[in-house]
Amino acid sequence: MKIDVIPVTAFQQNCSIIVCTHTNKAAIVDPGGEVDRIKARLIELNVEPEKILITHAHIDHAGGTKDLADALDLPIEGPEKEDQFWIDKLDDQSRMFQFPEAKPFVPTRWLKHDDTVTVGNLSFEVKHCPGHTPGHVIFINHQFKFIWVGDVLFKGSMGRTDFPRGDHQTLIDSIHASLLTLPDDYQFLSGHGPVSNIGHERTTNPYIINN
Repeated sequence: MKIDVIPVTAFQQNCSIIVCTHTNKAAIVDPGGEVDRIKARLIELNVEPEKILITHAHIDHAGGTKDLADALDLPIEGPEKEDQFWIDKLDDQSRMFQFPEAKPFVPTRWLKHDDTVTVGNLSFEVKHCPGHTPGHVIFINHQFKFIWVGDVLFKGSMGRTDFPRGDHQTLIDSIHASLLTLPDDYQFLSGHGPVSNIGHERTTNPYIINN
């Protein structure tokens, strides 16, 4: 597995390209914008795009989804169906945050807790982790002990819960149920900021220690 991270939009959201090195198939996780940059990077990496994976439908994570899917004829997997209202509001979100116009979309596949998604020969366990948004999902690769957590957890912090249908205790419960049950050596990539690991957050993150 190879991971290539492209910070996109004014929010510097960590859009990433997951590559199965055995098959050269690739998935784009959370293409929030700057679709031309993402397409150029796929060409530079010389990979075969297979699908788009979405953790949640906030503008900086999903704003470029429709354009990228249409341009490359890719299926969209995720998020969980409770985020449909955020997808429907993508154009409103783009105006609110002064982003380029974002188009709503219908995922090819809604994801559920304990689903599996694949990229080439790679397999990822899906966990529904509401709290930041009601339909937020994460992707866990157990072979390489790596997780895409979107805006559930950050190095030293956790996701905001002051958006519509966000809830602080629900997010805390999601973190405890789906992330803190994993071994300390599992690394994770958040939607923003650096990579961290479960052990570091378990012992240093104030939102975890105090909850």
